[in-house]
Amino acid sequence: MSAAAPVPAPPPVDPVAAGEMAREAAAWCALHGLVVGDRADPRSATVPGVGLVHAPFSLLPAHLPESIWRQACELAPIFNELVDRVSLDGKFLQDSLSKTRQVDDFTCRLLEIHNKMMELNMEENIRLGLYRSDYMLDLETNSLLQIELNTISTSFPGLGSLVSDLHRTLINQYGHLLSLEPKRVPGNAASSKFAEALARAWAEFNVDRDGKKVAVVYYRAGYTPNDYPSETEWSARLLIEQSCAVKCPSISYHLVGTKKIQQELAKPGVLERFLENKEAIAKLRKCFAGLWSLDDEEIVKTAIEKPELFVLKPQREGGGNNIYGLDLRETLTRLQREEGDSLAAYILMQRIFPKASLAYLVRGGICHEGLVISELGIYGAYLRNKDKVLINEQSGYLMRTKVSSSDEGGVAAGFAVLDSLYLTDKVICN
Repeated sequence: MSAAAPVPAPPPVDPVAAGEMAREAAAWCALHGLVVGDRADPRSATVPGVGLVHAPFSLLPAHLPESIWRQACELAPIFNELVDRVSLDGKFLQDSLSKTRQVDDFTCRLLEIHNKMMELNMEENIRLGLYRSDYMLDLETNSLLQIELNTISTSFPGLGSLVSDLHRTLINQYGHLLSLEPKRVPGNAASSKFAEALARAWAEFNVDRDGKKVAVVYYRAGYTPNDYPSETEWSARLLIEQSCAVKCPSISYHLVGTKKIQQELAKPGVLERFLENKEAIAKLRKCFAGLWSLDDEEIVKTAIEKPELFVLKPQREGGGNNIYGLDLRETLTRLQREEGDSLAAYILMQRIFPKASLAYLVRGGICHEGLVISELGIYGAYLRNKDKVLINEQSGYLMRTKVSSSDEGGVAAGFAVLDSLYLTDKVICN
């Protein structure tokens, strides 16, 4: 791909028109199920159908060059295959996370389950993965860089699909005022693609449905220590893992999604351990941001001196866990003073700086303009039965937009809003 021109900003919107569009959009959300529980209403968690509000959303889709979009989509099946290959190498997972387990109880418990499964040597003929790889478009290099690969509880395939429909509806109605075309908002079949993969896994399981056997287990929770408040939950996780049900994800797929494994895979020569296709390996390496173990004293020193250029990441999912700026400096300085392997609980990552643009964000019925940046998530579905790969495809996308002054980017955590894409032709492929 040739050097890319700057990503064009969405067209300006008159504030009066924006207010009208926001009201239309909120009504559309109510009619089409683009809603979430209202945290301001205590009944929303206890009374079904009460206390709902539209999901936070961007009024218009974020602009992205079509060639960048195609690059992200092409990466999905490669990452899908990589996760499966890495998951089969139990020694690599155990060795890579050996220091982390000494200082992170949650990772230690996951590794204990993984080790028990290795000792049992149970065959998992049917393996199902539903993933999301998150990216940002770096402003300085105009390169698509990966933030992380999520292998458990990949959120928002349902709501994300609806936002694409919402934006096409708004552009159909107001596009003549904005010089936008609805056909440039790519279709988003994430919810149906994930449902199809789950159904196919169930069909492959092929057991008598006597009301007792469970064919497929999907984890919507289980990725944070808070999901395991007692030994009962850990016993349940082990029981599920020891069962013959299809797990989404299995314990090995779960571990492949840890930050430490992401950092290990970025090391020179490691991808070649799992993949043979040199072109595929080159595509993956091209999207890797800088990733470092905290065993590297030089990079730790640099991060303390220039904390604004890095992100400190613990082995946690769910948003709100990363450490930035002066907090990063203070944390690294403190960890260096502590004895033992405290630094092994984290990895360092290059901070990505995407282009900021003006956009209207709608939350709780209120529309406000702000300077924003966006993060693109590409869903992937993977299913194999023994040696036969049944599904390996890109399965839709999730666009999240947040004010540029915010470090974190989770929608559920309250940092971002849901968005979709508007493809431009500002980047030319050779």
